[in-house]
Amino acid sequence: MKNKYSLSETISTAYALIFTKLFYKGARLIRRPFYCRGKSRLKFGEGLTTGHHCRFDLLGDNNDNLKKLVIGKNCKFGDNVHIVANEKVIIGNNCLMASKIFISDTSHGDYSNNTIDSSPDVPPDERPLYMRPVVIGNNVWIGENVCILLGVNVGNGCIIAANSVVNRNFHDNCMVAGSPAKRVKIYNSLTGEWIKIKE
Repeated sequence: MKNKYSLSETISTAYALIFTKLFYKGARLIRRPFYCRGKSRLKFGEGLTTGHHCRFDLLGDNNDNLKKLVIGKNCKFGDNVHIVANEKVIIGNNCLMASKIFISDTSHGDYSNNTIDSSPDVPPDERPLYMRPVVIGNNVWIGENVCILLGVNVGNGCIIAANSVVNRNFHDNCMVAGSPAKRVKIYNSLTGEWIKIKE
């Protein structure tokens, strides 16, 4: 399929290309506007492409220059992808993301046990941050409006259907959907088919 850009889109893309070559060497195209808080904590492979309005919040202390967001080679993100990395978010090679995706390794409060600091009586922005790394494998395709939460590992070759909320781990080569996400298909490498399953 061949894309045709309008004149205004061509000018906008040319501007973004200049910006990319000056400030994000090795990336293919970082479309504007683009927001990256904590750029020193970003590491990416060659060929990174982002859509418009992507936002990376890579947080840490002033002298903390550890790489919090690590993106592999040839990854393509759609518009409005928001990634929060306080501890670590790793995205493998050749990943494709649609638009309006949220990935975070952080939560305001801990809701897995009885903690006073996560009580509804405490304003959410005053609750302590809890962090667990997020790992997304190679060749993963993430659909529109997906939310991937802290502590999740997504295996190689997975497909995450649009509007899914991923709050647990998934092994390689499966298709997941829903809120919360569940496996709906697995790939059979012997037959080359995606097989429906029930969980």
